[in-house]
Amino acid sequence: MANVMSPIVAERIWALPLSGSAVKFLQYLVARSDFGGALPVRQKDMAAEYGVSPQAVSGLMAPLCGLNIVLRPRSEERNGNSYRLHPLAAKYESPEAMEAAFRAALVRIQGGELPNLKLPTYHQAPPAPTSRPKLQVA
Repeated sequence: MANVMSPIVAERIWALPLSGSAVKFLQYLVARSDFGGALPVRQKDMAAEYGVSPQAVSGLMAPLCGLNIVLRPRSEERNGNSYRLHPLAAKYESPEAMEAAFRAALVRIQGGELPNLKLPTYHQAPPAPTSRPKLQVA
């Protein structure tokens, strides 16, 4: 079974206003998620698996929720601490499944049912170093 990661987040992860620990936690969430973004694990179980306190999970999750990479259902739809990855940030079983999910997500975003990702836009990749790094062996 293939595992296709959304290029939208994967290609812009360097530009996200996130700490290194939040980026690493996002990688854990993607790995732990089902295809399509469902996270079938509660916050306290994430904490145990990740080796941090539930409060630390909340702290790692907050900036991801702020960018809409991680979505939390409205309180009336919530069953425990349920989260999901935004469809544009999730992994899929095939490129075709990802394309179909992206099309559906864009319709939902345009209809106001789904928030858009709050990712920084860029017009070009960051500049490459102009010279070779100075490496010395002591």
